[in-house]
Amino acid sequence: MAPVKYMDALTQALTEEMRRDDRVFLLGEDIRVSNLGITAGLVEEFGPERVADTPIHENALVGVAMGAALEGMRPVVEIMFSDFALLAADQIVNQVAQWRYMTQGQYEVPLVIRMPTGGGFAYGMHHSQSTETHFFQTPGLPIAMPSTPADAKGLLKTAIRSNDPVLFLEHMLLCLQNDESEVPDGDHLVPFGEAAVRREGRDVTVVAFGAMVNQALIAADALEERGVSVEVVDPRTIVPLDADTIFASVAKTNRLVVIEESRIRGGLGAELAAQAATGDNFFLLDAPIERVAAPNIPVPCTSQLEQAYLPDAATLIEAIDRTLAYRGSF
Repeated sequence: MAPVKYMDALTQALTEEMRRDDRVFLLGEDIRVSNLGITAGLVEEFGPERVADTPIHENALVGVAMGAALEGMRPVVEIMFSDFALLAADQIVNQVAQWRYMTQGQYEVPLVIRMPTGGGFAYGMHHSQSTETHFFQTPGLPIAMPSTPADAKGLLKTAIRSNDPVLFLEHMLLCLQNDESEVPDGDHLVPFGEAAVRREGRDVTVVAFGAMVNQALIAADALEERGVSVEVVDPRTIVPLDADTIFASVAKTNRLVVIEESRIRGGLGAELAAQAATGDNFFLLDAPIERVAAPNIPVPCTSQLEQAYLPDAATLIEAIDRTLAYRGSF
């Protein structure tokens, strides 16, 4: 184990996989210079054919990468901001994700689409959205959202080796804060569909996605001083979603709160609330489910308004207090 920064963990994953498999190559707008610094310097080792700058045309970029994947290459696309992925929605949703199904399994599409996501820097509505819920419903599209350097490296290596397309979301706050934590040595892989329990607890289960995991841990620390024990579950991948681990935790705490940065309408919390209300899961609950998310409005441009827009530890604590105070019956 060694302490590694979030962005360095992503760089390590890309470097190791490019050295391991010469079919892996990178392409994106200004990828040689690197928007956040993750791919800076890789062109010196691997050359311009494997670290390829592209025109500003997301739809064409993903289409070219899909063609390369169908011909046996393993492209890793970088889209500068996840907001821009919507310009390639036809390629991602209608082609990349469903091609294997449309060809009755004759073609695999080993393609990774990396992109920074989320707010926190007042970049405005075109550079700060959390777009995972736009793609969540797409069949055939695994979605990874790592919250730690170890998962950033391990999930990205798993994604690159997958024979399915993967949408890989790297929260900008985690990238630019670039905190260090331990990453296992060697060929570190993290499987898709296995959630991590970041903190054990007995009173309430909090499911947190991406950068919201840190907010959940902050809230858990604060509530511990009041004698409240919070269990924090990090799904790590949105698709596939490890419902077994989530509801095993709910079986212990009998309360569920979900925090996500994407907008509340039709969000990940809505999906988990629906699953919690289905079948035997419903009888695990002693209180209504609480959902913490951004409001259904555009991301504000000023820092003060953006901070009011984004969910955080304080709004999460309010939701936890509500579910713990519930004394009704179903």
